[in-house]
Amino acid sequence: MSDFRLEVFYKVATLGSFTKAAEALYITQPAVTKHIRELESQWGLPLFERKGNTIHLTDAGQIVRQHAERIFDAYRGLEFDLSTLKQQLSGRLRLGASTTIAQYILPPALALFNQRFPHIRVSLINENSHIVEKALLEREIDLGLVENASRNKTLKYVPFMEDELVLVTATHHGLYRKTPLSLKTLMGIPLVLREKGSGTLEVLEKYLRAQDLSPRDLNVRMYLGSSEGIKAYLQASDCCSIVSIKTIAPEVASGRLRVLEIDNCRLLRQLSFVHLQGQAEPLPAFFMQYIGRSL
Repeated sequence: MSDFRLEVFYKVATLGSFTKAAEALYITQPAVTKHIRELESQWGLPLFERKGNTIHLTDAGQIVRQHAERIFDAYRGLEFDLSTLKQQLSGRLRLGASTTIAQYILPPALALFNQRFPHIRVSLINENSHIVEKALLEREIDLGLVENASRNKTLKYVPFMEDELVLVTATHHGLYRKTPLSLKTLMGIPLVLREKGSGTLEVLEKYLRAQDLSPRDLNVRMYLGSSEGIKAYLQASDCCSIVSIKTIAPEVASGRLRVLEIDNCRLLRQLSFVHLQGQAEPLPAFFMQYIGRSL
């Protein structure tokens, strides 16, 4: 087992707060302070400095954080390799997935994965693609699943599924019966869209720019942080939205929502695994292979 004091240090360094680290580790703040002081005494250097109400890593703290990350990576690899040797896969896998993937695509595959490998402890955070990538860079998660079109050069992306975005509206108000709609018509339709930072919005904005259209000219009534919120909003308004086809299958089948065709327009995107550049760690690599076959 890795030195718990090092885990405490890393949590403080990541969260930027002794109080938040104590809450995350389920220990008291004095205990956090004690562990940090022990490390500073052992190495003879301060690891944090205070500036007003914030704390920052010293040069020594930066070095310790870099080595701590490598130690934790090595320990997770050790745990996985030994469990493989016993033919009983185990370990901890921290996932982060963008909203569409986390809510509509991943859960059935996760349930099967958990049944097949009960000794692998899986956790999942659900955020938009931008926040998932940030969590990966800060090593809060081991593997991300994202839907955005942009690429961070410090990360490696591995596509696993194609997705399509569609224009959708509530069926009951009977608007926009004549389709396909032109792009010019689309620009004037009242829209409710996913929030800034979401992969869905990014793909739409990229497509419009490629057509020499400005996303700022869209008639956006509201941005919402989830597809479920958007679907409920559509039922009570005359707005349309652009969402993943995977998020609206039950509503389209039941006749509550209707897909509207846009003339000469298909909004396709790749859903991707994402990890730090280089070879993925053993457990994330195994998960990618398993899920890639399952979906």
